[in-house]
Amino acid sequence: MSNAKTNPLSVFLNGLWDENPVFVLLLGMCPTLAVTGDLASSLTMGLSATFVLFCSNVVVSLIRNLLKPHIRILMFTLTISTFVTIVDLILKAYLPEMSAKLGPYIPLIIVNCLIICRAEACASKQKLGIAVLDALGMGLGFTLTLSALGIVREVLSYGTVLGFAIAPEGSLSIFGFALPVGAFITLGFMLGIVNIINRRNAKE
Repeated sequence: MSNAKTNPLSVFLNGLWDENPVFVLLLGMCPTLAVTGDLASSLTMGLSATFVLFCSNVVVSLIRNLLKPHIRILMFTLTISTFVTIVDLILKAYLPEMSAKLGPYIPLIIVNCLIICRAEACASKQKLGIAVLDALGMGLGFTLTLSALGIVREVLSYGTVLGFAIAPEGSLSIFGFALPVGAFITLGFMLGIVNIINRRNAKE
């Protein structure tokens, strides 16, 4: 993170668009493609990752002056795994069906490139306030991206949003969008749209 971008508002907004984790940085592709078949799953994954990102950024920022270069990645991983375990246990206790649906992808947040990246690029170098804003911006950007994918795929696959019908039964049933190929197609189109918008903005 450059010094020019440590303005608090800029730090928060970067994650929403300029450095969006999925559309720009291309981080966290595994959950982006694997769990965005519907909005509920997308929101659960996005909010879970945001919680872990927020908590890990706070801890890493607080201990940043104690970190040694040769053990920093180990410390990041231990910190992240602690909060992933908390999320996993909460989902199993209060949302068992969603926990079963997401399967191994919640534990895999431990190795999510987005969270490790923010620990290394921001939290280990910045004060607590900046680390918190970075986590919130990146987490919100990640959640919104997953949610956008989830809405498109759920609507095209089942004609529903969060299980509620928004189209006459049978009018929208492109079941391929519920499959992995649907994730690749949807993400590809969205990446194309974002790139077009960014190129037009760059020319203005």
